[in-house]
Amino acid sequence: MPRWIDTHCHLDACEFDADRDDVVRRARDAGVGRIVLPAVAVANFDTVRVLAHRHGFAYALGIHPMCVDGAGEHDLDTLREALVRRRDDPRLVAVGEIGLDHFVPGLDRAKQERFYAAQLKLARELALPVLVHVRRSADTLLKHLRRTPVSGIVHAFNGSEQQAGAFIEMGFRLGFGGAMTFDRALQIRRLAQSVPDSAIVLETDAPDIPPHWLYRTAAERAAGQGSRNEPAELPRIAQTLVELRGWTPERCAEISSANALAALPRLGPLVD
Repeated sequence: MPRWIDTHCHLDACEFDADRDDVVRRARDAGVGRIVLPAVAVANFDTVRVLAHRHGFAYALGIHPMCVDGAGEHDLDTLREALVRRRDDPRLVAVGEIGLDHFVPGLDRAKQERFYAAQLKLARELALPVLVHVRRSADTLLKHLRRTPVSGIVHAFNGSEQQAGAFIEMGFRLGFGGAMTFDRALQIRRLAQSVPDSAIVLETDAPDIPPHWLYRTAAERAAGQGSRNEPAELPRIAQTLVELRGWTPERCAEISSANALAALPRLGPLVD
């Protein structure tokens, strides 16, 4: 069975409270042995760390752009303290989830940029890669990366080919997941087909970004039909990449996993 790495999964989300252990078991049964759990705010730093140790996964610490409005400047100090305190923890693999979100209306963009820039500096200082959130913000993200060069993974990338090339040139890998499975996701599918082999990693962003077979309309969700994504879906999500690039599943797992280990070097010693 191919061995897969899910580079982005919010296992701590409340959607998993009822059956988290079963979610982990299904992932392992599907061949997903290594999973990265990014934090989104100071409040869940300890939660993702404890889950990573309990289940043998990895974690990242950071402040998500959509959580920045509710964060204080002291939260950056808390992040620094946590990263320094855990710097020798082999399961701490990155600073993340950080970045910029210019899609959701009403967010304080200036504050997002300030927090993003500060977290890039922390990552560079501590020699850690980053997990970057990007929605309609690629050019601004790149501007800051040119000032503070680090590498890592651009999560759920959906920018232009030119922007993809700029991130790749800086040493980043691009995360592909459930959105790629939709026939209408033409730009993502073009990128999944055309970027270099060395640029591709796989992710679920579970419980979010469900693949097309789990998608529910707003009316269906209102009627109680769930659309929760989970890491066990990764091999089936990867099948889209297999078809787009003419790979075998084994080759897809081999390439995407090697790229994940290159992007997040601390993942390497962790046993599936």
